[in-house]
Amino acid sequence: MRLDGCSDWSMMWRLAFPLIRPAIATIAVYNALNVWNSFLFPLILTQSASNRVLPLSLWAFQGEFTINTPAILAAVVLSALPLVFVYIVGRRQLVAGLTAGFSK
Repeated sequence: MRLDGCSDWSMMWRLAFPLIRPAIATIAVYNALNVWNSFLFPLILTQSASNRVLPLSLWAFQGEFTINTPAILAAVVLSALPLVFVYIVGRRQLVAGLTAGFSK
């Protein structure tokens, strides 16, 4: 398909990219959640406490006999704030990507 006055890159940026933007945003959000919540892979790879990712650090809050519940809950709330911000910023694209193809 060719358009008069459009190069291949111009056609890509003006036609294709706006159409696939919701799908890319949806995939990016799901991949970010998968990476953000990873536990087993970083547990295997990291050796020191200074290299731990967030789920491993939350896991380290529990002691041998006690669990510091207020500290864990505060850390969970603080760890959820970046994802809530990303959702608020990109919710329109996310909903458009999830509902693509459902209308007539």
